[in-house]
Amino acid sequence: MKKVFRSIILIFGFLFLISASAVAAWFDGRPTSFAALAKQVKPAVVNISTTKIVKRKSMRMPKSPFGELDPFEQFRNFFEEGVPREEERHSLGSGFIINKDGDILTNNHVVGDADEIIVKLADGRKFKATVVGRDERTDLAVIKIKAKDSLPFATLGNSDVAQPGDWVMAVGNPFGFEHTVTVGVISAKGRVIGDAKAPFAKFIQTDASINPGNSGGPLFNLDGEVIGINTMIYGMGTGIGFAIPTNLAKGLVPQLISKGSVTRGWLGVQIQRLTEELAESYGLKQEQGALIGSIFPSSPAEQSGLKRGDVVLEYDGHKIEDPFDLSAYVAETEVGKTIKLKVLRQGKELMIEVKVGKRKEEEEVAQAPASKEPAESDALGLAVRAITPQEAQRLNLQSSQKGLLIEQVQPGSNAEDHDIREGDILYEINDAAINSVAAYEEVMKKIKKGTLVRLLIGRGPMTIFIAFKV
Repeated sequence: MKKVFRSIILIFGFLFLISASAVAAWFDGRPTSFAALAKQVKPAVVNISTTKIVKRKSMRMPKSPFGELDPFEQFRNFFEEGVPREEERHSLGSGFIINKDGDILTNNHVVGDADEIIVKLADGRKFKATVVGRDERTDLAVIKIKAKDSLPFATLGNSDVAQPGDWVMAVGNPFGFEHTVTVGVISAKGRVIGDAKAPFAKFIQTDASINPGNSGGPLFNLDGEVIGINTMIYGMGTGIGFAIPTNLAKGLVPQLISKGSVTRGWLGVQIQRLTEELAESYGLKQEQGALIGSIFPSSPAEQSGLKRGDVVLEYDGHKIEDPFDLSAYVAETEVGKTIKLKVLRQGKELMIEVKVGKRKEEEEVAQAPASKEPAESDALGLAVRAITPQEAQRLNLQSSQKGLLIEQVQPGSNAEDHDIREGDILYEINDAAINSVAAYEEVMKKIKKGTLVRLLIGRGPMTIFIAFKV
C-alpha cells in the first residue's frame, strides 16, 4: 500500500512540475509550441526557383592518343569550335507575398539575372513571376504573380522595436526543402557587414537556422509580422544568419513597385570613421560621428557651406554613431528635401541646412604610383618632397592644390601602422597647410615625441584624415 501511495505522489509531483514549467513559460513569454504561428504565416511564404540561360563556347576535341579522329568528326569539330552553346543554370530562394495584388518581396541576388522565375505557394499552386523592381544596394527585389483566386499576404512589422533576445521564426526553402520552419532569437541588431550584398543595410543577426535557399524569405516575430528579410549566413553551419530590417524595405518597396528602381539622396561628401586618435585630436570624448574627408565640387554639401574637416554629429535630429549611419540616412532621404546637420567645426557645434541632391555614380579611386627612390625618414616616419609640374599634371592636381609627395614610409612606424602610403600627398598637419618643404620643416620643429598629429592626406581623388602619436 505504501508503495502505491508513493507512486501516486511521484506521478502527481511530476505532473505538477510539467504544469509549473508550462505556466512559467506562458508568463515569461516563451511559447510551449510554435505550431499555431507556423500555420498562420506559412501561406504567405513562397518558394522561388529561377533559371538562367548561360552561353559558353564549345571546346574543340583533342586528338585521340590512339590515332586520328574520324575525318568527318574532325570536319565537324573544326566548324563547331568557338560556337556558343547554351546551358541552363538553376537556383533556389524564398520570398513572401506583401499585398493582395501578388507583389512578392525577396532578395535581388535571388532573382536579379534570372531568365525565368517560378513561384510555388504553400497550397501547391505555381506561377510564373516577373521582376517589378530591384535594388542592388539593399539587395531587395519585388516580383509579381497574377492569380485568379485571392492570395494570402504577410504584414510588414516594425523592426525598430524588435530587441535582442526576442523570439523569431524563419520560413523558407533551404536546399529545396519547401516551407521549412526554424526558430531562434534575435542575437543582435545593427550589424554592418563589410562585404555584404547590401551595403546600405544594418542587419538583424539571428540564430534561427538559415541556409542556402532561405534567401529572400521572411523573419517573423511572435505576432506573425515580418521584421526581417533573410539574406545571408556567416560561414557554413555556424548558426549565425542575417536579415535586412523591414523598416528599411518599407521605404523602398513603393519605389520598386512604381518605378522599378530606387532614387537615393546625395550630399557629395567623402566620409570616414573617427579613430581614437582622430576623435582626441578634435576634442571628442567618444569615437562617434562621421568625419568629412573631402567635398565634391558643385555638390549640395559645397553649396551649403560644409567644409572638409567637419564632423557630422546629427542628421535631421538623428544621432550619427558612425559613417554608415550618415550614408544610410542620406540615401533614404527624398531628393530635394532640406535637412539640418549638426557639425563640429574647430571645437564649435554648428547647425547647417542642406538641400539633398540625387545620388550620382561613385567616383573611381586611383592611387598615385609610389616612388621607389630611397630617402631618409623623419620623426613622423615619412620622407617627403615637392611635387614636380609633370607629377602634378599626372595626378590631375589643380594649381590651388599644393602639398608634398610622400616618397617613403618608414617600416614599423606609426605612419605605416595607420595606413599612410607611399605616393600619398600630404596637405596639412594639425590644420597647418603644407604647401612647401619649408612649411613642412617649420611645423616639424614644433612636433615632439608623444605629440598627437592629424594629417590631411590626398589619395587619388579623395582626401582623408589620419591621426597618430609620434
